[in-house]
Amino acid sequence: MQTGTEKSYYEVDMELHLLKTPISDADVLKLKAGDRVLLSGLILSGRDQAHKRLFELLSKGEILPISLKGQVMYYMGPTPAPPSKPIGAAGPTTSYRMDPYTPKLLEAGLKITIGKGRRSDEVKQALIKYKACYLAATGGAGALISKSIKSARIVAYEDLGPEALRELEVVDFPAIVINDAYGNDLYEMGMKSYEIRE
Repeated sequence: MQTGTEKSYYEVDMELHLLKTPISDADVLKLKAGDRVLLSGLILSGRDQAHKRLFELLSKGEILPISLKGQVMYYMGPTPAPPSKPIGAAGPTTSYRMDPYTPKLLEAGLKITIGKGRRSDEVKQALIKYKACYLAATGGAGALISKSIKSARIVAYEDLGPEALRELEVVDFPAIVINDAYGNDLYEMGMKSYEIRE
């Protein structure tokens, strides 16, 4: 139970940001944990196997198949596209699977990652260091999320099938800021709002 004039998580002001890619440091620094985002432009999607390959190239000092500078990466492997649709269901995958690779990709210029679930302390520290943030998309809403995806094409690692690296054109893709570039964590903020204080 809270006492005094402290605000609970539910009373914190949360802003709506309309973001367009590519993403700049200034864009990232406007975002705070709990803010809502509608994202438009070109973003990337991929999962752990694509991340592993990108990580290995960066570790060897080799050139990536795509630039990560100012990029958004959505952790997702879609279902097959139905007739007349650019993509099938496109719900987020669990983000911690990408944690071993994420700091290196952030160092290479990646600015926003989108998935579901919590991130490691190493990733959260890298978000601060490289001025980046982590957003959550709603799990279980893949069919609904796919409506914001207007086109999709494979840009690397076609042999990975659903896990191939894709470029997506999105309009008003909905997400919530979980970890911002200031070290705030929305999940921790939510839990603290239920703490009993004497």
